[in-house]
Amino acid sequence: MSDAYLQLDKLTLAYGDTVAVRDLDLAIGKGELVALLGPSGCGKTTTMRAIAGLLTPAGGRIRLDGADITRVSANKRAVGLVFQSYALFPHLTVYENVAFGLRLKGISSQDLDARVGAGLKSVGLSAFASRKPAELSGGQQQRVALARSMVMEPKVLLLDEPLSNLDARLRLEMRAELQRVQKETGVTMIFVTHDQVEALALADRIVVMLNGGIEQIGTPEEIYNNPASAFVADFVGFENVFALKDGKLATPNGPVGLSGPAPEAAAGLAWRPRMVKLGSGAFQGTVRGTSFAGNTREYLLDTPLGPIKAEIDAGLPPHEIGSPLSFDLPVAGAASLKRFG
Repeated sequence: MSDAYLQLDKLTLAYGDTVAVRDLDLAIGKGELVALLGPSGCGKTTTMRAIAGLLTPAGGRIRLDGADITRVSANKRAVGLVFQSYALFPHLTVYENVAFGLRLKGISSQDLDARVGAGLKSVGLSAFASRKPAELSGGQQQRVALARSMVMEPKVLLLDEPLSNLDARLRLEMRAELQRVQKETGVTMIFVTHDQVEALALADRIVVMLNGGIEQIGTPEEIYNNPASAFVADFVGFENVFALKDGKLATPNGPVGLSGPAPEAAAGLAWRPRMVKLGSGAFQGTVRGTSFAGNTREYLLDTPLGPIKAEIDAGLPPHEIGSPLSFDLPVAGAASLKRFG
């Protein structure tokens, strides 16, 4: 990205002799909302800590708004951080929690009051200024933590698993709240998550990480519809993933031919459960398990290809456990993987 606002160049991060991130290159534009997505131990939180200035890189550099901040201390690099635990002061009011960082900077009383008021208004908490954190819901506490970082006017705002402590309903509300605040303020925002649904719903771009490196970068639509590797495919819900060998599926029982020609240069193919065609096709299986999921019914089949997961409309006649069932894996509906393994 030629107009990168935040640039990580060959960033290497380590804890003692253990390298957590190696030679990572990442460019983020001004005003972007980017998700670092991946399983525990992939390096996403370590990368965020380095951007925040909480971890000194073993190699490479970090540039922000044209300046090298690799060795700049955390309190001088204009980067805000919202912790997973919110880290609010329980004995302080909402107003004083939001004002805390500004007071440390010696902001004048008039400017402080204006900035705290604007910060609370931006997250819809003006009426809660005199309350203590214990008097707030989890979602409200999250918004206080967000306002506390925003009033510092950071160039980049980092959020560590921002919604993981909230229940399902509050997560939906806070997704909308984060998007609204980010779009209205234009702040560059990076959030760390292991939840692919959260990343797909919130981000402008997603950075999928594995083993201290980047597996794929793309828009939510690109990641969801066109995973580049077997890992990314599995991570975003393609539960039937196969390597290709000489144009055939590599299975535990040897190569198996497809119903159509495999895409050229594909290392593998992947199908979501709903892409599996049940009731007809060249393959045979036995129903091992079934579950009702509202609008759909999910099936697990024992097959010569290995376990196959399928999904059909719940209004269709059900298939009993133990019953034989033919199926197909339409090549036209499969995701073509550039890398496997």
